[in-house]
Amino acid sequence: MFTGIITHIGTVRRIEKSGDTRMTVSAAFDMDSVALGASIACSGCCLTVVDKGDGWFAADVSAETLSKTNLDGWEEGVRINLERALKVGDELGGHIVSGHVDGLAEIVSIVPEGDSRRLTLRPDPSLAAFVAPKGSVTLDGISLTVNEVSADTFGVNIIDHTWKETTLSDRKPGDELNMEVDMLARYVARLLDVREPRND
Repeated sequence: MFTGIITHIGTVRRIEKSGDTRMTVSAAFDMDSVALGASIACSGCCLTVVDKGDGWFAADVSAETLSKTNLDGWEEGVRINLERALKVGDELGGHIVSGHVDGLAEIVSIVPEGDSRRLTLRPDPSLAAFVAPKGSVTLDGISLTVNEVSADTFGVNIIDHTWKETTLSDRKPGDELNMEVDMLARYVARLLDVREPRND
């Protein structure tokens, strides 16, 4: 589990494709405190550390993950948001995030608004029903509050700190962000979809 509060910016150092795709990421973590098998959210996608060294870790990415996220578009040198897994007793500053990306949201526009930026995004149609005003959403691993919702888009406000301390400042209209819907919304939708058993 994660909180959606980005603590570090990493850089994709190497991408090797053979079977699964292995990605090596430069990171400023104390790697002595990161165990093999640990989970790290990489721009919102929970990946497992399979190798590590001083200032870097490696993770294997399956074809399924590549098909559901923007990781298939990563290149060596790209910056990514990093968050280590939540520990019992840690401050929960964002919201509960699983690191299981549901799909992609395309940036429609980025408009300055005071010292902030207002982003309008278009999610995969299958995810639109899970987005509600004042609800939570995770975009590229960042916990954000939804400001408004229209038929096929929604908006979020990015304060200057978040803009500078995450990779959002690297993004432009047309880019796709990893999107994870709020866990509560996912389970409410599932409960509403349950049908009474038929007595045939």
